[in-house]
Amino acid sequence: EATLDLAERRRIRSAIRELQRQELERDEETLASKRFRPERSSHRQDDKENWPQSQHLEEEQQAALAALSEQLKAITSVEELTKLLRAAGEYEERKLIRAAIRKLRAEEIEAATLAGNVQSSR
Repeated sequence: EATLDLAERRRIRSAIRELQRQELERDEETLASKRFRPERSSHRQDDKENWPQSQHLEEEQQAALAALSEQLKAITSVEELTKLLRAAGEYEERKLIRAAIRKLRAEEIEAATLAGNVQSSR
């Protein structure tokens, strides 16, 4: 129905917005509960013959990531790390390289801050 009372219109619009917000929250909760469901054991039964192979691949990937992590500790140049980042194909590799870049930049900032403090104290 149409109403000419502006206060009533505001209340109606406010109630509609509140209902939409509640519906959106319910949808987000539903989506989150679906997204983070634990793996079902029946799925593992279906994939039983591929499971040892996938476990072996995962172990190989973990070993490769550990080797990459050791390699990244030796690199002290952001440019080298950036080149590695651009060449990396796997998400986990890129994640490790980005963390190394952040750490190196933080160390550079800390060193510059300490150098600035030493100069200002003289």
